[in-house]
Amino acid sequence: MATTAVLRLSGNFSQSWNSILCRHLSCGASRNVFNPENKEELSHSTSLTTVRSKSTEVAPAAPKKPYSPFQVPFKGNKAEYALARLDDLINWGRKNSIWPLTFGLACCAVEMMHFAAPRYDMDSYGVVFRASPRQANCIIVAGTLTNKMAPALRKIYDQMPSPGWVISMGSCANGGGYYHYSYAVVRGCDRVIPVDIYVPGCPPTAEALLYGVLQLRKKVKRMNTLQAWYRK
Repeated sequence: MATTAVLRLSGNFSQSWNSILCRHLSCGASRNVFNPENKEELSHSTSLTTVRSKSTEVAPAAPKKPYSPFQVPFKGNKAEYALARLDDLINWGRKNSIWPLTFGLACCAVEMMHFAAPRYDMDSYGVVFRASPRQANCIIVAGTLTNKMAPALRKIYDQMPSPGWVISMGSCANGGGYYHYSYAVVRGCDRVIPVDIYVPGCPPTAEALLYGVLQLRKKVKRMNTLQAWYRK
C-alpha cells in the first residue's frame, strides 16, 4: 500500500510539474522544444538567422540639410533667388573671417588670451586678433566696463567698419557682475554699444568663449543684407 501511494504521489507531482511548464512556456519556441515533430510550429518559429538579419539592417540616411538658410525657389522670382545666393556667398566669407579687436579690460582678458592660444587653434575658424579697430569687425568686451572707459569703448566701436559685432564676455560685461552696485561700473556694456552674443561666467572659460564665437558664426550666416536692401 505504501509503495502504491508513493507511486501515485510521484505521478501526480510529475503531471502537475508538466502542466506548470506548459502553462508558463506557452510561446512558440517552447512548443517546439516539447513537440519537435510538429513541423508547422517549427516553420513559424523565429530562427537565429532571421534575428541576425533584422539586427544588422542599416537605417536609411537622413536627408542632407541644405547649407543656405534662405530657401528661395529658383522657379519663383529670379531676382530674389540671385540675391539670396549672393547673401550666402557674402555670409560665407564673413563668418570665416571674424577678426576681433584685442580689447581686454580685466581678468576675462586672461581667458581671451587662453582662447587665442594654439590649444584651440582659432585661426582655422578665421578668428584673427587685430590691434586696430579699423581692421577689426568684432569686439570682445572682456572684463569690467567702468564709466571712465565707456566713452572710449563707444569711440572704438564707431571706428570699426560695418557690420561690427560685439561679444560680451563675463558677468561684469553682461551686467556689472560683482560690481553691479558700484558707482564707477557700467551695469552692462549693452548700455553703451549693441551686443550680439552674451557669454556668461566669472570668468568664462576659453571653451565658453569658443562656443560664443560659434554662435556668432551662426548669426552671421543668417544675415540678409542684400535681400533687405532689395525689399526696401
